Amino acid sequence: MDEKQEFSIRLKRALQDAGVPARPVVLEREFNTRYWGRPVTVQAVRRWLCGEAIPAQDKLQVLSEWLQIEPQVLRFGDTPKIAVPIRRQRWEEAMNSSEREVLQAFLELPPDERKALRTLILALHTQEFQKD
Repeated sequence: MDEKQEFSIRLKRALQDAGVPARPVVLEREFNTRYWGRPVTVQAVRRWLCGEAIPAQDKLQVLSEWLQIEPQVLRFGDTPKIAVPIRRQRWEEAMNSSEREVLQAFLELPPDERKALRTLILALHTQEFQKD
């Protein structure tokens, strides 16, 4: 399931919890009475409910205030994604202090020099794997 579909499920659940029917015409009417920007169309709201689109941040903020749900929970869910921290932790554990020092020096180089070094490193890496 992709993030648009997951958002749709959370939006429908928030509407249900607020006692609002999850129907495009109802959502469009209620949303537009609270939103000060350009009104959304029934088609746009239908796309939110069908898992085809996620509203922009300003619209998400209005939805969250109206439905009394935190915007980040409505947008991303209440279960934090732990893949990024775990991957970062594995990355940090795999390096020793001298490797971290080299990476820090690399990051401090001007963009052109970083690009040249990246090209060199990837060429050496490719060459190493072609030996096998």
